Amino acid sequence: MRLMVTGGAGFIGSAVVRRAIAAGDEVLNVDKLTYAANPDNVAMVADNALYRFAKNDICDLAAMSALMNEFKPDAVMNLAAETHVDRSIDGPGAFIQTNIIGTYALLEAARGYVGNGGAPAQFRFHHISTDEVYGSLGPTGEFTETSPYQPNSPYSAAKASSDMLARAWRETFGLPVIVTNCSNNYGPYQFPEKLIPVVIIAALEGRDIPIYGKGANIRDWLHVEDHADALLLVAREGKPGEIYNVGGRAERTNLDLVKMICAVLDGELSTSPHAPHESLIKFVTDRPGHDQRYAINCDKIERELGWTPAHTIEQGMRDTVKWYLGNRGWWEKIRKRGFDVAKRQGLKT
Repeated sequence: MRLMVTGGAGFIGSAVVRRAIAAGDEVLNVDKLTYAANPDNVAMVADNALYRFAKNDICDLAAMSALMNEFKPDAVMNLAAETHVDRSIDGPGAFIQTNIIGTYALLEAARGYVGNGGAPAQFRFHHISTDEVYGSLGPTGEFTETSPYQPNSPYSAAKASSDMLARAWRETFGLPVIVTNCSNNYGPYQFPEKLIPVVIIAALEGRDIPIYGKGANIRDWLHVEDHADALLLVAREGKPGEIYNVGGRAERTNLDLVKMICAVLDGELSTSPHAPHESLIKFVTDRPGHDQRYAINCDKIERELGWTPAHTIEQGMRDTVKWYLGNRGWWEKIRKRGFDVAKRQGLKT
């Protein structure tokens, strides 16, 4: 396939790019290269003849139209987004701009691409979203593709808005749109402001490991490579007009997840002066509007497309910890750009 992937230098987007190239797909990676994007994430495919890169903002309708009409993709996979909840609380404007206005521009560009006869018959606009649009669950139940939207943060509200735009462009203009909603991702190349790399790096350096509230919030964890495989399968075989939820079937409380990571670190760094690393845990003031529990029911994608997650949370987390330990240069380079979670949160350094 010829895939136009937006946000392809980010965490999930780069996993899609790497696996698409490995599968023999031709990829145009469109990325603005904001703070969370990293060319190093796709450096291993940068010289591949199947790979192209365009530094553009998805909000630029003219640029998106030109790229689609020139590259002539079989599918547009929209992974470009502002995604960090804490940042959306501090400054929601960027989330409105990228997640809503950017999605609008892409949808309009795709509508023109289809309307002028340039798109192939099998063209799909694949919009990638999150389970956070559904809001928060109680102790039981799971999100399904028909769950009502009840976003509770500026981030999830902006993503919910973009999902509704995708739906409207399908219903009103007949654009062949598919939406996927995923659970929390983890794995290699995740920007170190997210929970798992924060924990690994803090423990490695003997810093406080911050956990919001009492760590009782529950998330379903999905390995990023499993997610990328699901997204590429949907781009190839998904039915336009459908929604597919993608989950890892791996619910854990934040506290249990952090303790799991600490146990892996204890085994990998048996001579560390900071072991047992669990002793570094520090509970911090909970963030506003913190959803209690997410859980994804992914029966539909398993039943209709044959996808299942390949990683268990235990093996996936061991592999992820080992990756961060073995790729210190990757995240130290990011910190040299001025990023430091511990200083932002006022924790011991």
